[in-house]
Amino acid sequence: MQASAPQAPQRHPITVQEFFRMGETGVLAPDARIELIEGELIDMPPIGPPHASRIAQLNELLVEATRGRAAVWPQNPILLGDLSAPQPDIALLKRRDDFYAHGHPQPEDVLLLGEVADSSLAFDRDRKLPLYARFGIPEVWLVNIPGRTVIVHRNPRPEQGSYATQFPLEPPGLIRPVLLPDIELDLSPLL
Repeated sequence: MQASAPQAPQRHPITVQEFFRMGETGVLAPDARIELIEGELIDMPPIGPPHASRIAQLNELLVEATRGRAAVWPQNPILLGDLSAPQPDIALLKRRDDFYAHGHPQPEDVLLLGEVADSSLAFDRDRKLPLYARFGIPEVWLVNIPGRTVIVHRNPRPEQGSYATQFPLEPPGLIRPVLLPDIELDLSPLL
């Protein structure tokens, strides 16, 4: 009988279930800014005033424009499979009477996501956008604070982990969300 070769150490991906259990039992501090991305715990940087301001602006704009039609979900988890629970800066979800009290939103609940990027631009663009595309999130707005731009991503290609359509929002900053085409939003304050 031949002895099997020793196995090299391997990463242990954290599941969504384990991640939330860690929060419930106090393993993760209640105020920790941690996201679960593809099985890895990611410490997110603190939110500075420019970042917080853009999130507040987006929140107010979306609440006013979609009242009664959609749920605005700021900095709350979205479940993407068994290994990811990102907390996008803003999400627009299909409206539910229970406001997702019985479970976090899944990809099919998402109308659009917004990520506001100051120091996290490369991470949002290179890790989170491909993840969103793989799960078929129909539209993502990447607000680049230093670059004073909003890059709109549409038409996910899940197999490639990318979006077929990407464009910078040009002044005057008007946009119609792809799944709410009858609503026109003015994002010019973000530019």
